[in-house]
Amino acid sequence: MIVIVGGGVTGLSTAFWLARDGHPVTVVEKGIVGWEASGRNGGGCTHPYSPLFREEQRLWPMMDALLEHPTEWRPHRLKVALDDGQLDRLWKSTKLATDQGFEAQMLDRATMRDLVPWVGDNAVGGIHWRYGGHANPQRTSQAYAWAVERLGGRILQHTAVRGIRVQSGRAVAVETSAGEIGCDAVVIAAGPHTAALAAPLGHRVPMAPARVEMIVTEPLPPIAMGGVDGNGLYGRQTLRGNLAYGGGPHEWIDLDGEGTPRPVNSPVVASLARRLNELFPRLGHVRVIRSWGGIVENTPDGRPILDRLEDPGNVVVASMSSVGFGLSPATGRALAQLVLQGRCDFADLSQLKLSRFGNLPLDWRSRQGWDALPV
Repeated sequence: MIVIVGGGVTGLSTAFWLARDGHPVTVVEKGIVGWEASGRNGGGCTHPYSPLFREEQRLWPMMDALLEHPTEWRPHRLKVALDDGQLDRLWKSTKLATDQGFEAQMLDRATMRDLVPWVGDNAVGGIHWRYGGHANPQRTSQAYAWAVERLGGRILQHTAVRGIRVQSGRAVAVETSAGEIGCDAVVIAAGPHTAALAAPLGHRVPMAPARVEMIVTEPLPPIAMGGVDGNGLYGRQTLRGNLAYGGGPHEWIDLDGEGTPRPVNSPVVASLARRLNELFPRLGHVRVIRSWGGIVENTPDGRPILDRLEDPGNVVVASMSSVGFGLSPATGRALAQLVLQGRCDFADLSQLKLSRFGNLPLDWRSRQGWDALPV
């Protein structure tokens, strides 16, 4: 039995790939699967800086068929720049993909407006990424969960993990609020709670929990390519026509035990609305109908941690540092391989090992200005 702690997209995708290969798997989630950031994000599936990028791009067009449920994946992205500085930064990001053989096209304002009629005269141009895409986070989270159960996996919701029992250098059981579950291997993919679960095993997983927020507008007439962002925002147009957008800045917080902090909105929502109006000035009349405030974890260098521990030797730790959704098809497959064979055969994960933080100062959060504000 392989026990996966955490029912976000990373844990669910790992469970899917393991169950698909016939391995017994149980996912333990303290709340509802995909209920936090996994189901409420910009839906972007484009991470050219990741060693998992090629696999991400290979798998997404296949996921509806593999999961046998819709993810609403759509190909390509459009990036809008409101000034030359933004355009330069976008092109540098684009080059990470074009250097790997993917295609992109620079667009002037007129062409950009033909594709996205909401773009205003303040746009200087944009870039058409002929790669990547976007999907529906809620639909995708549920699709993973249904696929896991269809393949014989078990999902325990509203079940908190209290610890991992170790014997002779191996994890032998996961202790939960519903009792103990014996295991042959464990994957800790519990988002911001991963550090607390790994600490009793003797491993320091550095991460800083942060609140992020998103806004959703009333539906608009659909445009041909709904994956459009810029001006420091990430997001998409849903198939129903709503605009769903987020994009910092973070509010650093501390976690108190296994619970999730109460979701609240902050002045960030006003910033999101203002920047969305700047990005699409022809939509200034559109109403925001709902918002979300939730918690993500961030590693010191902003990159994921994907690693199989040496002691206990059958425990894998995963922290996606705020980029879990889009990479989830590839991440889950990579983690399944780490569990089964101790290595990933389709990507070099050496740069994502936990050991890179071996010399990290204890006060790293303060040094980076990531301390939580006093309540």
